Formats: sequence, C-alpha cells, structure tokens
Amino acid sequence: MLKLFSSVAMHSQSVLVGIRNFSTSGGPLLFRSSVPMFAEPLKKKKRLDPQILKAREDRKRKKIEKSIRKLEKVSKTLKPIDEVQLMATLSNERDIRQRPTIVHSNDKLEENLVVAKAWSMYKHDEHFFNLQVINDLEYSQQRALNELREVSEDLYLAAVDIDESLLTCQLTGPVETPPIENYQSPDGEYIDISKKWD
Repeated sequence: MLKLFSSVAMHSQSVLVGIRNFSTSGGPLLFRSSVPMFAEPLKKKKRLDPQILKAREDRKRKKIEKSIRKLEKVSKTLKPIDEVQLMATLSNERDIRQRPTIVHSNDKLEENLVVAKAWSMYKHDEHFFNLQVINDLEYSQQRALNELREVSEDLYLAAVDIDESLLTCQLTGPVETPPIENYQSPDGEYIDISKKWD
C-alpha cells in the first residue's frame, strides 16, 4: 500500500497502538492510517457443537481401545512350529497311549533308594581301583625306563621315541587349482518360502 501511494504520511503523534483508524483529511491524496490497519483481518473462528466434539473424541478413544484389544489378543497366540505340531492320529489316540500313573509304596521307595546307594558306592570303588591300576602301571613304566637309562642311553632314547608305524593314517590336504579364466559364476535362484504371520 505504501508503494502505491507516494504521498502517504503517517503521523506518529496521532497513531495509537490499540485503535484502528483510516482517514483522508487535508485532501484526497493524503492518507492516514493506524498500525493495526496493516494487519490481516482475523478469520472467524468456527464454533462447533460440543456434542460433535465429544462424539469425535469418543470415536478416537474407541478406535484406540479396539487396537489395544487386538494387540493383546494377538500377543496371546503363539506362532505355530511345524516340528512341534502333534499329528492328528496321535492326538486321537492320546487316551489309548496314556500310561497309568504308578503309585509306589514306601517299602518299594526305600528299596530303590538302597539299590541306588549301593550302585553309586560300587561305581565309586571301581573308579578308584582303575585310578590305582593306572598309577601302578605309570610307576612301573617310569621305573623300567630309569633302569634302562642306567644301562644304555641309546636304548632309552629308542624306547621313548614315538613309533609312527602305529598310526597308519595318511591325510592329503586341499589341492590348489588355478582359477578358470573368464568364468561366469551362475546366479542361483532363491525362492523365499518362509511363513509370515501378521
């Protein structure tokens, strides 16, 4: 507006901040306007019915509650595992295959306990006997080697030396082959068959 009219004059003495004013005193080309006149006119605020606002909020709340209920329902269901699924024939024969629960008497339980203790003692003694035999063999072997060393050092070294003929295992490692020139490696076809659950 200021660019259009070159003779626009704004008098700071007459301009008040809170008053909207526009006048043409002193001739048709002399315009005076207050600062609030430069502002854009305010849009009229639409007043909505409070019942409509309440209905909108209720719809939003119901939608959120429904989604929460759906998520809770989905979280309880587990993803099926094919390896753990029970065959239909086995599920039908469950009553036939179910073994009756056997209730043992106190005498039978005490007898089982005594047998278990006797077995553990037997295995304990057997283990210590085996350890004693191994220690005796190692001691006698070391004593024989010491006596052999006193007789002849060459015989001792020959006795201690590892006999490779006992292990007749031959291993051939991977063979290095030069790469084929201009070899185009084939792109394999990949089909994703994994199951997806929403």
